[in-house]
Amino acid sequence: MTTRNLLLACSITLLAGCGGSSSADTTTTANTAQAATATSTASSATTGSTDASASRPLTTDEINTLLFVREEEKMARDVYLSLYGKWEQQVFENIAMGSEQQHMDVMGSLISHYNLVDPVVDNTVGAFTDPQILALYQDLVMKGSFTLLDGLKVGGFIEEFDINDLQEAIDEAKAGSAPADVIQAYENLMCGSRNHLRAFVGQIEKNNVGYVAQVMPQASVDAIVSTSEEQCGQ
Repeated sequence: MTTRNLLLACSITLLAGCGGSSSADTTTTANTAQAATATSTASSATTGSTDASASRPLTTDEINTLLFVREEEKMARDVYLSLYGKWEQQVFENIAMGSEQQHMDVMGSLISHYNLVDPVVDNTVGAFTDPQILALYQDLVMKGSFTLLDGLKVGGFIEEFDINDLQEAIDEAKAGSAPADVIQAYENLMCGSRNHLRAFVGQIEKNNVGYVAQVMPQASVDAIVSTSEEQCGQ
């Protein structure tokens, strides 16, 4: 996934304007045995999908993405919990425990149903299997700890990151084995990320500061934040 590779490579410098698209190749790490055994049969109750799941096995790339998104959602939760501990700004806790934890749980249920190995082996804040996600978590917490405004901008960055990454995950799945349940889960997560972006931008603008897009095109961010909160999964 091109956006993921670029963002993880840029890490903290992204917050100074490194974002954009890339033609970098995806680096995959999932065990190919998981690809052979994983099938698209997760229950619709897990994701809110009412469509039957595809019968084809997940591809290796789809498995890698599913595992990455699981830790990506944990990273968002953990960053927000860390920043809430620093600033006691309610938006961080609300999103961390009201949404990101649910997103983690949805991904965890899919991983379990597909008989994959869960990368989240330690639910402690700041514990990650993927060293790139760990480095990004550390960078984002550091950046968000300078001022409250910096913390809110980190929130905006994470949600832009997630929106881009999830859209690529959806495109990948549709072009691959087309698992309806996984696609629906990604769409629900992306809907949540748009709402989170609206929340962080709203808090930033309350400080009489205009929000400058960090990953996505400015026009795309403006189109999201200019519309009302969505009811996701409905």
